[in-house]
This record gives sequence, C-alpha cells and structure tokens, in this order.
Amino acid sequence: MQRPGDGIQHRTMRPQPEITVAQDRFEVTSDDAVLVAELRSAIAVCIYDAVEEAGALLHLRCVVRVSKPSDMTDTTLATELLLLDRCVESMREIAPAARNLQARVFAHLDDHPMAGTVCEAALTLVRHFLVDSGVTLLPVEIGSGPTREVRFRPSMGWVQAR
Repeated sequence: MQRPGDGIQHRTMRPQPEITVAQDRFEVTSDDAVLVAELRSAIAVCIYDAVEEAGALLHLRCVVRVSKPSDMTDTTLATELLLLDRCVESMREIAPAARNLQARVFAHLDDHPMAGTVCEAALTLVRHFLVDSGVTLLPVEIGSGPTREVRFRPSMGWVQAR
C-alpha cells in the first residue's frame, strides 16, 4: 500500500488474534495467534515447535489447601497429568511433522507460606512428564507478587511473562 506523495511502501499490519487460556485448560494453535494466561497461584506450560510454527499453552492451578497445605491429592496430580498428556497429544495432532518440541514453564506463587512446596510438586510432575515425552525443557521461571501475565506466540517461538 502506497500513500499518495510519500514514495514509501506501507504494509498494513494486522494484529494477531489473542486466545485467552483459562485455568485448568489448554489451547493449541498452528495459526499466528497469541495465547494469553493470567497466572494467580498457577503454572503456564508453553510448548512449541519452531520449524512447524505450532504451539500450545497449558494453564494449571497451584492451589494451597488450608486443611493440608503441603499435600497435593492423587486426584489433583492425576488431573494435571491428564491435562498435560492431552495437551502434548493435541500438539502432536496439529503438527505431526514436529520433531523438536520445546517447552518453557512459568509459575506464579501465592503469598501462602506453603505455596512454594505445592508449586514445586506440580513443577516436578510437569518436568518429568515433558522429559519422558521427548520435549526439550527450557529454563523454568518462578515468580511471586502481583499476578503474572504470560503472552505466547508459538508461530514465532516468542514468550513474554510480566
């Protein structure tokens, strides 16, 4: 597109669509979209293949139980494992040629004294599952304080947590 008189080619930039990922859900995309999760005592697992330009974002809660704060029930861990498995399988379905899956993991800790212990139990499960699934795990980033927003653009392999 050229505007009259300026002699410069201007491109019209379309913003990428944003897909909000709710807690205990995941989204998978092979389109140029931005996956967004707001972390409040939660974990975001960003999985992508740079060659296939596809990716997924899994948003897991890290809930501290008042009755047994340092205990995560088998049901909770099984549910997280099932979501993680479905997420990775969905990723492989939309990008069957993907051979170099990578993952970045971001966590937000609640201000509860046992939040770190509960979060670490979930992160250990996530780490082991990803490694067992052949996904290369990149550095894990853990933060506390105000709510964190994770913005992930799988087609570019770009992720930002703030």
